Amino acid sequence: MQLTQLYKHYELLLHWNKRMNLTTIKPGLEMVTRHYCESLFFGGHLPTVRAEISVLDLGSGAGFPGIPMAILRPNWKIILVEASQRKAVFLRESSRQLPNVSVQAARMENVPVMADWIVARAVNPEEILLNVPRLAPNVGLMLGEHDFSSIRANKRIAWAEPVRLPWGDRKLCVYGKVSRET
Repeated sequence: MQLTQLYKHYELLLHWNKRMNLTTIKPGLEMVTRHYCESLFFGGHLPTVRAEISVLDLGSGAGFPGIPMAILRPNWKIILVEASQRKAVFLRESSRQLPNVSVQAARMENVPVMADWIVARAVNPEEILLNVPRLAPNVGLMLGEHDFSSIRANKRIAWAEPVRLPWGDRKLCVYGKVSRET
């Protein structure tokens, strides 16, 4: 069932990507690894203590990491946040069969809901951190080592030890929560 849902999203992504720029990664193994495997790995390592949580995927774009996370964890409520109206239309279409997914067509600073977690990848991490704790007390980011080194000193966030993505391109999954010191 989960593989079927992931494959349906992949097919829809390929179809829509011909008409609008959802991803620059070429179809095939690289797309599967960079988008789906990385998102599943990221979601699988998200440190949670409850079975049911809510997650805001800020700057969701083509639905990563949110849609694979929603498929991996059907008891999680995933809210895909995307400022581009055209991409938001794709997200609504591609998540139609996922009852745990909703779409907010808004800029992150205008999102009216709160969640347990904010997650993001391919978005400026400084912008994401500006929205913690207003949108969520916990944050998970998929980013490069250099980007993490530039935000690691942020005293507002208590970072757990980073988890390296296993595909060797110096990318990390980092998870943090609002620091009690703030």
